[in-house]
Amino acid sequence: MKQFDARRLALAGLPLLFLSALALAPLARLLAEGGLRISPGLFADGYLRWRLGWSLLQAAVSCLLCLFIGVPLAWLLARYRFPGRGLLLRLLMLPFVMPTLVAAMGVLALFGPQGAAGVNLQDTPWLLLYGNLFFNLPLVVRAACDGFSQVPASRLAAARTLGATRWRAFWRVEWPAALPWLLSSLCLVFLYCFSGFGLALILGGQRYATLEVEIYTLVAYELNLADAGALALLVLLVCGTIAAVYAALARRLATSAKVEPLPLQPVRNWRERLALLAGLAVLLLFAGLPLLAVLWRGLAAAGSWLALWDEDTRLALFNSARFTALTVLAAGALGLCHALAAGRSLALRALIFLPFVASPVCVAFGLLLLYPQWSAALALLLAAYALLAYPFVSKALLSALDGQPPHWAQAARSLGAGPWRVFRRVQWPLLQPALRRGLAFAAATAVGEFAVTLFLSRPEWLTLTTLIYQRLGRPGAANMDAAMQLSCLLMLLALLAFWIIESSGGAPAGHKEGGHAGAAKSE
Repeated sequence: MKQFDARRLALAGLPLLFLSALALAPLARLLAEGGLRISPGLFADGYLRWRLGWSLLQAAVSCLLCLFIGVPLAWLLARYRFPGRGLLLRLLMLPFVMPTLVAAMGVLALFGPQGAAGVNLQDTPWLLLYGNLFFNLPLVVRAACDGFSQVPASRLAAARTLGATRWRAFWRVEWPAALPWLLSSLCLVFLYCFSGFGLALILGGQRYATLEVEIYTLVAYELNLADAGALALLVLLVCGTIAAVYAALARRLATSAKVEPLPLQPVRNWRERLALLAGLAVLLLFAGLPLLAVLWRGLAAAGSWLALWDEDTRLALFNSARFTALTVLAAGALGLCHALAAGRSLALRALIFLPFVASPVCVAFGLLLLYPQWSAALALLLAAYALLAYPFVSKALLSALDGQPPHWAQAARSLGAGPWRVFRRVQWPLLQPALRRGLAFAAATAVGEFAVTLFLSRPEWLTLTTLIYQRLGRPGAANMDAAMQLSCLLMLLALLAFWIIESSGGAPAGHKEGGHAGAAKSE
């Protein structure tokens, strides 16, 4: 037992040191600028109370909408085989990688003053809620699809044999199996919506902006570091509480699963076809239309594609590709160490969410304040990328470890295998599908990262996201068209990264038709 604790402590050393240096210390330095306190009279102002209430409400409503819309869609994707299913699961990652500026423009192109939908939702709460669904619904669908695909076939067959209806079998067998996956994704949805900045700034407007936008306003326009620091601390406390609650629930619900997922079924009758078509239509409405608006705008200016291929574009594409590759390698090492060290520890499980709790803007600004001598070092930029990306790997691997039957490792040890041999021959093969999915999310984070790059980047480190931002900031239709074309290039790079990572080990959702997909659960 002591040897096991010593190994866990050694594994935890690297991610804990990394979190302390890249997240905790910079945030503490940033908060110290305004004083580490929340004044009781801060929220005596009704304006700030409204900002806090709206921030909580829109995050909670977004979670509920993602749950009620995403679960039926995920069940359909996890149960039926149809042409293009694998491509669709990869395309679900695209909203996650899109820069908020471009995504917001896609939303406004649909529901803005002159939107293609013919409905003007500007200056209403629905515009921000739709933007939240665009970014977060694919996360819930992808996570729940992975959860439903890991329901043991024998358990579901036994329930149906004993007379359970399809609906009762869902609630008694399938729902409990998918619940840990859903809790993980819904926790992320709340954190992203509550502490999000870009979408709330552009789609929320003056009335429906969130606390994160208020913090930016206090710092950038009023230089009120005291109130900004207090609000930032409040955001950290709320998000930290949500992360701790999730970690406790995940530890309580963690169960081992047998390696016998249900095989995909063909669509056999008109009812199943109608249900699948309706699900795909809903997915297109909430997750596809903004992307199609951006794609249509980029292709509409096809005559200027050759002019776009200049030195800046080549440099941005090269930097985005190499930064993503290096981030994936670092995130894989950090995520594996953190997941293996966490085990049943509530504290280590909750710390996985620390990079999600703090906004990238706060982290980047804190890094500049704390490490001014490293502000021109590429290592600091890549470390910030890895900080934001590796929790996806940790979460995926930790869920996979929770799902592994413990008696397999015990049997290997009883036969004389040492800890390293048990890991290499028993645990590692089962972790690989989860690792690939976690690395895919890490790659998405690196490809689409904008806030950290904007703060820490230098001209020679130009990426596609910062180049898009530069084009959007210049007047003229040509620059707008170039921004849309660069966004199309960004989507293509993201799809290529997902294909390289996920196709190396089989089906994209960890679900091999007609066979076993492994006992891994991840997002």
